[in-house]
Amino acid sequence: MNTIIIEDEALTAQRLEGMLNRYDPNMHILAILPSVEESINWLQKNDPPDLVFMDIHLEDDLCFKIFEKLPLKSPVIFTTAYDEYMVKAFKVNSIDYLLKPINYEELTAAIDKFKSLKSQLMKPDIDTLLQYIGQREPEYKSRFMITVGTKIKSIETSQIAYFYADDKITFMVTKEGQNLPIDFSLDKLSKIIDPKRFYRINRQFLLSFDSIQTVYTHYKGKLKLDLNPKAKLEVFVSGDRMTDFKEWLGK
Repeated sequence: MNTIIIEDEALTAQRLEGMLNRYDPNMHILAILPSVEESINWLQKNDPPDLVFMDIHLEDDLCFKIFEKLPLKSPVIFTTAYDEYMVKAFKVNSIDYLLKPINYEELTAAIDKFKSLKSQLMKPDIDTLLQYIGQREPEYKSRFMITVGTKIKSIETSQIAYFYADDKITFMVTKEGQNLPIDFSLDKLSKIIDPKRFYRINRQFLLSFDSIQTVYTHYKGKLKLDLNPKAKLEVFVSGDRMTDFKEWLGK
């Protein structure tokens, strides 16, 4: 079986690749593509793969732009960070959807479903997908699925104090003080959570309004923040974001 992975999160793509190799060591992963543009270029120059694993939010646009630019004949298993309204869309004429973080058992079930339907060469119903997603106002994530050891936990976004990046790993800090690694970059998180409730103050921190305990005017006019729960690192607002940050605080 020949397949491609369209995914802009490198760690997620690597993890999916590992699970596919575990499922079938003879599966050929022809390419891992992080953007709409690169996906279109690859698909135009190569034979269609037997199966496509496709994230919704890519680094340059929604994946549906791919279908608008070329007729994709390959069946698709969608991967998504959402677990609410998209479910309706992904159950219509696509093979399946996988909710991040991807579960191995759900992955194998989706591939088995693809094999059983292979003779029908099912294609995604793009008109229906666009009706639910492409033409709608954005709906932000209300919860995250987190893998802790062998357990999967669902954490409401309202219970998250802030996210931070340290040594190329992104962590979620809950209001109760739990510090949990999460399979999203801060760039990706900024796109999928409500900007009215969360603000990206610098390269390392994405904060909820509720987590900000105190704001100080620091050396050279910088803003320093005390967070609750207390952060392991000192927290400053980037100089180029101070004006927007103050406006956000006042909304």
